[in-house]
Amino acid sequence: MPRILLVEDDPSIVKNLSLLLRSEGFSVVQAGSYGEAAALAGSAFDLALVDISLPDGSGFAVCTQIKQAQEVPVVFLTASGDEASVVTGLNMGADDYIAKPFRPRELIARIKAALRKNGRSPAAFSLGSLHVDTASGIVLKNGKEVFLSALEYRLLLLFVSNPQIILTRDRLLDELWDAAGGFVESNTLTVYIKRLREKIEDDPSNPQIILTVRGIGYRLGGSHVSQ
Repeated sequence: MPRILLVEDDPSIVKNLSLLLRSEGFSVVQAGSYGEAAALAGSAFDLALVDISLPDGSGFAVCTQIKQAQEVPVVFLTASGDEASVVTGLNMGADDYIAKPFRPRELIARIKAALRKNGRSPAAFSLGSLHVDTASGIVLKNGKEVFLSALEYRLLLLFVSNPQIILTRDRLLDELWDAAGGFVESNTLTVYIKRLREKIEDDPSNPQIILTVRGIGYRLGGSHVSQ
């Protein structure tokens, strides 16, 4: 389970972000000031989510402390439109930034991208006879390559990246919109799920990998994902 250091002094933001991150399978350790964050700079975590404005210092100084202690990605939370802060943060070694207010899905996507870029996200998954190598983009079933379309592959990655979470239809549509750069209708999503099952399931009429949660969405079957 990836561990996130959340450096933020606003209690309401901390509460909401912690709930969001934990719902996505992350664990969270929180620091409400520069002093607390500096004390945790060398502790074990996989990514730091840092607010630039802190009561006793700046997020820039936190970034410097973290980067000196270990090589983990740092994502800044910035005030909307504060271009100067963005440039300063990136020049100091930050891996990404996101402006407040932000969409939860966008934040999670940025965090996962930073983890992948820094090699802190698993590069391979096995689901029974199915093997997914995200570094090469190759999917194997019983040792033979399975050829997926870009959207089918994106769907599969969403499921293997969220093994303990029910993915609602709305979330899947939102994620596919971001990936495809165009609108994906609800009925079209059903077709893509069907096609993906036909390629990766032993028996598509009785799926074991991608399960339907009626009235809500879909989830990954069982607890058989290994890395």
